[in-house]
Amino acid sequence: MPEYSEDRKTVTFVINDAFTWSDGEPVVGDDVVFNIELIKAAIAENASNWSYYTPGQFPDDLVSATASGNTVTLELENAYNPSYFTQRVLRNLVPLPSTSWNKSSDDGPALDFTDPENARAIYAYLNGASQVQETFATNPLWQVVNGPFRISSFDPATGSHTLVPNEHYTGPNAAAVDTLSFKAFTSADAILNQLRGGELTVALLDPSQVGQLPELERAGYHYYGLPSNGQVNSLFLNFKNTTNNFDKLVGQHYFREVLQRLVDQPGYIASRGIYNGAAAENYTSTSPNSPFAAAFGPDAPYPHDLAVARQILEDHGWDVVEGGVTTCVNPGSGEGQCGEGIDAGQDISFTHFYANSPATIEARNLAFVSEAKKLGITIEAASRATSFMWDNFDNNFAPDNVNLWATQDAGPINLGDYPSAGIVWSTDGTFNGGHYSNAELDALMEASVFGDDPTALSQEATLLGEDLPVIFLPNPTNIAVWKSELSGPREAFAHLPLSELLPELWYFTE
Repeated sequence: MPEYSEDRKTVTFVINDAFTWSDGEPVVGDDVVFNIELIKAAIAENASNWSYYTPGQFPDDLVSATASGNTVTLELENAYNPSYFTQRVLRNLVPLPSTSWNKSSDDGPALDFTDPENARAIYAYLNGASQVQETFATNPLWQVVNGPFRISSFDPATGSHTLVPNEHYTGPNAAAVDTLSFKAFTSADAILNQLRGGELTVALLDPSQVGQLPELERAGYHYYGLPSNGQVNSLFLNFKNTTNNFDKLVGQHYFREVLQRLVDQPGYIASRGIYNGAAAENYTSTSPNSPFAAAFGPDAPYPHDLAVARQILEDHGWDVVEGGVTTCVNPGSGEGQCGEGIDAGQDISFTHFYANSPATIEARNLAFVSEAKKLGITIEAASRATSFMWDNFDNNFAPDNVNLWATQDAGPINLGDYPSAGIVWSTDGTFNGGHYSNAELDALMEASVFGDDPTALSQEATLLGEDLPVIFLPNPTNIAVWKSELSGPREAFAHLPLSELLPELWYFTE
């Protein structure tokens, strides 16, 4: 693990000395510094060139990056939460071959990559080479590797490609299989048909096809499922939509709790029409088995319960008419009243949009609308293409449409391995499309990134689950299948559903 100075502005870590590049050069700290200089050059060209970039944070606040042998030292202007910096930054710094890629042309001289001008030239050269996909398997650049495999063929038309063992590999667990052939498919059904025919050794199965697992097991396949790390499925709420006083309604915590209690997560998961068992309950931004789990663990803060939801509405001044129209009969902001800005006779009706694929999204949303109707809540629901929703139902990017949507389900967001949610649910979050705001949560999200409390992210996740900036939904399970004759240690397969491959650990038993 990296070491942090007392002020958390100096970070020191050591590169494993077991590895060498396939050209014989050792993997050293300078290879990480080389990567950092290329990241800086890439961001200078376009901020979107590094997907982990947040303006003002790393590498904007990097004072220096130096290496001595296998030791790397970073000096920073900002003091980060060590958990955040380790998971979000250091895990995404990949050593690159600084002694063979440090040039600006095929036959150019070695350049000092710590000079920003040289780094920009090197980046331009490497980026240009990476655009020529038909040479992926033949360009000498991409043959310099330090892992157990190297690329041997690539089809630019489909992305299908082949890897073979790196004969110069010096790390642990040298490859035991002769070839890895990655095939591209145009549909989930095409993958399933290939599995049925025994044509694939390893594949990811679409969650909608979970009912096919018994057939695949009989055909000689094993399977394993796992939800994605940092994935959050939810209904986004629009705290700025003034239509029918929705902003006043959703600004009331009791109303958000009512909406959450309409969601029958265990029922959705068990339903053959929705998840058929291939999902996990989800009530905040972190999973219950995460080191950053919320204080309530796997237990729902507001479990599905129509009777409780009805009582909450009645306790806050609403006349609940099952299957009809529920109205406010006790307006005002005091105890037992509907809330500030909600008038007598006000009903509960709003628009709701959901993504038109996959089919599980429509099924879970129709179930939500049906439950709401039982409490006299009218939801006008419609499906839209995900791209349309991204473009039109985000108050930051489409402010003129603020009153066109009240709630939406555009599918999952992914917060990564360290799921601090500031970019989504802080008051000024770039992707805070519904304009949720909570000063206490803002402080916790700031602490999870820049504070020194290792429990800050857990506290953040706890408050997220309790305050409900969104209505939480189950997280679908990713499912991996593989032929029974393919074997290896547990970890060789446990991460497959997350698309993390460890094929150097695989071997055939027949």
